[in-house]
Amino acid sequence: MTPAVSEAWSRPALFWVDAVPEVGAVVLEGAEGRHAADVRRVRPGEVVLIGDGAGTRARARVTDVGRSTVTTTVLERRSEDEPRLRITLAQALVKGDRAELAVELATEAGVDAILPWRAERCVARWDDGVRGEKALARWRTTVREAAKQARRARVPDVAPPATTRDLAARDADAVLVLEATADTSLAEVTLPDRGELVLVVGPEGGVTDDERALLVGAGACEVRMGPGVLRTSTAAAVALGALGARTGRWR
Repeated sequence: MTPAVSEAWSRPALFWVDAVPEVGAVVLEGAEGRHAADVRRVRPGEVVLIGDGAGTRARARVTDVGRSTVTTTVLERRSEDEPRLRITLAQALVKGDRAELAVELATEAGVDAILPWRAERCVARWDDGVRGEKALARWRTTVREAAKQARRARVPDVAPPATTRDLAARDADAVLVLEATADTSLAEVTLPDRGELVLVVGPEGGVTDDERALLVGAGACEVRMGPGVLRTSTAAAVALGALGARTGRWR
């Protein structure tokens, strides 16, 4: 068993902090302090994980629990490099709870970044004002909480929404568009071993012919995952599992 998946680094609860020191005390306050003290009810002597969401985590022993605050002492700190092949999910905007489900599952499945996609057939519409900012904030909060639940060292970045032309102009090493009618299977497509791979997941109504033509014309490859058709809220997580097994990301 490798250190990255050992019990000592996968079982304890994870809490976010601004910075993880090499040694010394770390106090959990605010939302993280309330979560640790009032929800998880940690106790002195218990070992927890603390992380900065940017690749550094530490095992820390709880030394004191106050009212919505927890004091810990660092036992061991570890920094995790970014994967050689980064996967960015271009997720079509989804209406309602399925939007949060899509990014939550993708985060737990290991995505490195998320790009909300304003596809033509999206029912949900993010404007450039307050409503759009609130929707983007919800995605970012969901991703942060999902990364904590998965004990991840890094919180995926969630960028402002992009258009299809933005996707076509992106300088990525590979772009895969999930399409149930594609001739090429995700199991057989050639994948890069480093750089950025963009995984494009369309809305419930599917990707339009114009969008497909624009993306394929820019170098994207359409791929299918299997005989069935998945919902937009689950497709990315299934594809990420396949990509994790096919690349060195899970080794």
